[in-house]
Order: sequence, then structure tokens, then C-alpha cells
Amino acid sequence: MTTPLTTARRIPADLPERIRHYIGGRFVDSVDGDTFDVLDPVTNQTYVTAAAGKKADVDLAVAAARTAFTEGPWPRMLPRERSRVLHRIADIVESRDERLAELESFDSGLPITQALGQARRAAENFRFFADLIVAQTDDAFKVPGRQLNYVNRKPIGVAGLITPWNTPFMLESWKLGPALATGNTVVLKPAEFTPLSASLWAGIFEEAGLPEGVFNLVNGLGEDAGDALVKHPDVPLISFTGESSTGQLIFANAAPFLKGLSMELGGKSPAIVFADADLDAAIDATIFGVFSLNGERCTAGSRILVERSVYDAFVERYAAQADRVKVGYPDDPATEVGALVHPEHYAKVMSYVELGKTEGRLVAGGGRPDEFPEGNFVRPTVFADVAPDARIFQEEIFGPVVAITPFDTDAEALALANDTRYGLAAYVWTNDLKRAHLFAQNVEAGMVWLNSNNVRDLRTPFGGVKASGLGHEGGYRSIDFYTDQQAVHITLGGAHNPTFGKAPAH
Repeated sequence: MTTPLTTARRIPADLPERIRHYIGGRFVDSVDGDTFDVLDPVTNQTYVTAAAGKKADVDLAVAAARTAFTEGPWPRMLPRERSRVLHRIADIVESRDERLAELESFDSGLPITQALGQARRAAENFRFFADLIVAQTDDAFKVPGRQLNYVNRKPIGVAGLITPWNTPFMLESWKLGPALATGNTVVLKPAEFTPLSASLWAGIFEEAGLPEGVFNLVNGLGEDAGDALVKHPDVPLISFTGESSTGQLIFANAAPFLKGLSMELGGKSPAIVFADADLDAAIDATIFGVFSLNGERCTAGSRILVERSVYDAFVERYAAQADRVKVGYPDDPATEVGALVHPEHYAKVMSYVELGKTEGRLVAGGGRPDEFPEGNFVRPTVFADVAPDARIFQEEIFGPVVAITPFDTDAEALALANDTRYGLAAYVWTNDLKRAHLFAQNVEAGMVWLNSNNVRDLRTPFGGVKASGLGHEGGYRSIDFYTDQQAVHITLGGAHNPTFGKAPAH
């Protein structure tokens, strides 16, 4: 089923002519003058060129960030003073949410309504950490009359932030907020597919009063700019969101420097639907959970496991609803699935669609919408009866493609849920309270949602297990990652020291 186009496409006004690095408070070109093309995902035509950073550019950015850390005021400000700057950043982002969403949607192919929600979440990320650092308390351990011990937190230095191309602006804020709140300086390397929204941070930070050199931006390819940032000896922290294979490479390259690493990697998250679940709610949630953000989301519930007694009814209803999901231009408010980010990624997703036709029963989608003969558009695609050894069951597709598999028992459902190398999220749909909690505690996932879909309190830890990540961020876990914790011990009474080498008595 296809839906006829209801609107002509709108191109944002005042697109930049080029995207540059931002180093030491100035926009600059690459040292070697190199650039790369940035494509419009609807047409796959180049709409802007961006400076292509390499080791020399990263060296300059790290030097500027290091100077701002060692000589500038930012790490030495009181938490309340840094908090005021972060609140101003949040205010500016909020006031420009429609423009930010418009540019993000154009650059990434995300539906405009979803991009708007991501822009607002970016403002909330800064506001959350602005409040958290003022409220932050650290432990004190007392032995009355004898000893006082307390924890002193210090910013670590230059944080290297490497961000992905799905919801880039929001995910940049998710790293920038806590890194800056805790007094570090940063070098941001955004994904090369979507550099547009990252280029807006510089102006926002300048307007908010962030000191010069605290924020630096280097565009470029992962194997050039990203690699140089990971290997730089003056960057003690790397926070990365992206593919598991890239995470493995970063882990290896950072090892000689013993850097602090936080990595949120891939996922192949299960959504488990038991026969006693509210099927209406489960279908709505699992449709949204895999097709929102064009399916380009790490927490997508892209494997749906359904109890056999309701399996046929679920598949029939799910396929019919998936066929009604509106594919359209990203700027159209009615669009629910827009264009995938890049032709390379489109080709990858379509290869899985073709593979799925040999590994499962195609019940919805399966190709390009008829009304979009060009661009990176994929119909929401549903495969049923997928075996657990199928590649579309095991491998992350990162697009609007879902595999549905039946199960008979709770034990089988748990085994299927855990039968991948990933462990980011899991979704459980049941009205049996005991089953829900037992399943949540035994599923191999860093985050579990019971009868809900991906609604997360910013105070909770975010991260995965197995191949889905290393470490956690979110709330105090972000404060832990971006600070050194120094234990200070004070003796209050007499010194409690054994005496070695005591002089002999006369």
C-alpha cells in the first residue's frame, strides 16, 4: 500500500554555503584545505561542502581545548556559574527549536515532527545537567574524633566526543551537557553524514557566554578526524556513540593511552509480547518502536517475539498497521517515516530487505514506495516466521525493518531474547506482574521497559551490555564519567602510625 503525496517539498531558507571547523573561538578551514560533500537524503545531491579534518586539525583543536582547560576560567568556575551558562544554552535552543528541527530534518531525513521533539530534548539535556551540578553532593565518611574522609571531584581535561548521524543534535547535547557542566573542555567530532546541526553549537555557545576554547568542533571522516582524536595523548576521555565494530576499533586504539571510555553501541533489541498483554497498546508501541526515527535508532525493538496463541492475530494486525505508516518528505508534518540518511546506508538496509525475503515471510513493505522513484525511501517492512539463526534476526539493520518470531513458553521467550551478541534494550508486554519482573531481571539488556516504549527519566543510567556498550551515562553516571574522584583523608586525633626503625631505649 502506498499513500499519494499531499505536499510539495520545502527547502530551508539560508542554508550555509560551507561548513567549517570551529577551533579556539574561530571558524576555520582545514589545514590542508580538504573538504567533503554533504548530501541531501531526499535527492542524494550535494547541498553543501564541509571541511575535512585530519590529524593537523585535531591537534589544533586539542591544543585550544587544553589551553582553555589549564589557563581559562571554565574549570575553576563555581558550579552555579557554569549552571547559569548551561541554562542560557537551553534557553537559546528552546527559542530556536523550529529552526533547529528544520535544519536537522533536511540534513538527516528525519520527519520534522520527530526532529522537533529531538531539538526540545536537547534543551532539556542542558537544563538537566545545569541543575544537577548545583545539586551534586559527594560522600563524606567520618570516624568521630579520629578521622574525616571526603570525596573531591575534579574535571578531567579535554573530552573527545564522537557522535552519530541519527538524531545528531540531541545526541551531541547528551554528551556536551555533562562534559561542560563538570568543567571539562571538549572537542566534538560529528558524523560526516550529518554535520549541519553540529555547526550551530558554536553560535549558541558564544551567545550564552561559554569562554573561548572550551568548545571546539572538527568535522571529517571517522578514519581521519575520529581516529586522530582517539589517539591524541592530550585527550583523556572519549565518549562515543555508534556501531559496535567502530567501538571495537576505538577500544583498541585508546588502549595504549589508558583513556576513559564510554561507548553506546549497536542493538538488536527484543520486544516480547505475551498472550495476556494489551495487544492494542503492544502493537502501537512496537510499530513506533521500530519505525520512528526512520528505524535509525539504537534502541529499536527490531525483533518482536510473540506468544504463539496470539501470534497469527498479532502478525495480521501489525502488518496492516505497518502498511498504513505514512512515508513522505521529511518536512511534511504528516510524515511518519522520512528518508534514510545516506545512499550508502540505504543500500545496506535494502540488502537486508532482499535477504529477508529468503529468511522470513514478507507481510508488509519490502521495497521503495512507488511515489518516490529516487532518494533514500524505504517502505516499513515486516517479516514474519523468522528463525533465530536468520541474519535479519541476529544483525543490526538500523532501518524500518522488523522480524517477528513466535514462542511457546516463558523459557523459550527468554532464550530467544538473549540469543544475539547485543544487549542494549528490551521491551516486555504482559499483565502478569511476577512474570514481568522475573523476565526483566533475567533478560540480557542494559535497559528494560515493561508495558511501555522508550520513555526515559534523565536521572537513570543509559547503556548496554555485551556488544551494545561499555559503561553508562545519564544522571550521576555522567558526572562520574566526566570527573576524577579524589579521596581526601584527614586525621583528627593523634597519628595512628606504626613506628618502624624506633631508636633503642637507653
